[in-house]
Amino acid sequence: MGLPEGFKERMHTRHYGGLTIHLAGRLDQICFKLYAAVDQGPFSKHFADLKQLNPTHEELQTARRWCVTQDVSEAFAIDLNQTVLALGVENANS
Repeated sequence: MGLPEGFKERMHTRHYGGLTIHLAGRLDQICFKLYAAVDQGPFSKHFADLKQLNPTHEELQTARRWCVTQDVSEAFAIDLNQTVLALGVENANS
């Protein structure tokens, strides 16, 4: 379990007066949204958000590889592959 590799380097920092905010980078958002979309299904806000991000094949595959480190169950792997297929990646295991 943990954040996607390189998360800290991709983080965007914004300063608003005395407030500092660290925002996840695009690839990390795709990772988190894919994980949530698998958990909550194709009609969830997370799936819709992920489609709006319009991830590339490479970004989805990177996110898929991270997701399997978060949940190693066979059921999750099946749902993950179905979700990636629903996003237009024909070979979900590559």
